[in-house]
Amino acid sequence: MDRQFQTQWPLILGLAALALIRPIISMVGLSEAIGQPVVSIAVTLLISLVWIAVVVRARVSRPVVTLTLTGLAYGVFAILISAVFTPILTGQLQGPATNVFALVSVLLTNALWGLIAGLIAQTVMSRG
Repeated sequence: MDRQFQTQWPLILGLAALALIRPIISMVGLSEAIGQPVVSIAVTLLISLVWIAVVVRARVSRPVVTLTLTGLAYGVFAILISAVFTPILTGQLQGPATNVFALVSVLLTNALWGLIAGLIAQTVMSRG
């Protein structure tokens, strides 16, 4: 991995941490109070726009790789948060950490989310 890309890790992890708004909104009950699935879709779109805007504004050299890794890192964070908080909130471990298929699904889905956002960012950057 080239040195320039290695400096992207704080950006990748920061953007992934920003996306933790999604599970937090769900855990505190805001999603259900405001209305599902509208909240999940709106928050996902908002996070995607922020990811794209930050990568474009920072003129990241490899936006597709950066945002794919961001999505993957978010998936890892979401799995860890679920593993920590579901026993506290429900009394037992639940979620993707209990099922290898769910675990892989979460990682793949979020990597795909990042890939799509990265392709959009790359398209925006190539036109500007």
